[in-house]
Amino acid sequence: MTHMDAFALAGEALRQVAQTAAESETKFQINLFWVIVAAANFVVFFLIVQRIAFGGLTRTLSDRRSRIEQGLKDAEQARRDREAAEQEHQATIQEARREANEIISRAQKAATETREQEVAATREEIARMKERANGEIEAERQRAVAELRGEVTDLALAAASRVVGESLTGDRQRKLVADFLADPAAGGSAG
Repeated sequence: MTHMDAFALAGEALRQVAQTAAESETKFQINLFWVIVAAANFVVFFLIVQRIAFGGLTRTLSDRRSRIEQGLKDAEQARRDREAAEQEHQATIQEARREANEIISRAQKAATETREQEVAATREEIARMKERANGEIEAERQRAVAELRGEVTDLALAAASRVVGESLTGDRQRKLVADFLADPAAGGSAG
């Protein structure tokens, strides 16, 4: 049924109501037919108003509802993405901490090894220096003993020259005095 047919039907119903009212007495009566016609008119009027006025409003509300639902879905997806990013961030931080700890551990190990190598090298250098010093001390002692023997030999020859009355300066005499001083059984120092 189209809108025009509904208007024609409503107009016809109104003419019949007017005719019946004119024919009937002026008494107040409730006519069930006219109540049904009025209700049908109201329904037709409501459908027309709903199509015209509420149609746009219904579409607007429907569009708004779909946008709100989409916004809620997007917000939920964003929350899940944020949580995933947070978990990834935490995993990255933990990995970085683990790598930093490994680097620190390797650095400490390398520092310990380097320190031990340097201590060993220092000990070796000290041992070499000690050997060199001992060698130099021994050489200096030998030189001092030889010098002292030379002086004692010169003094012994000078004393023997005075005792004998002649000069004892020959190499042979020097050798005899040096041998005498070197022999511990003969009473010389053993150096």
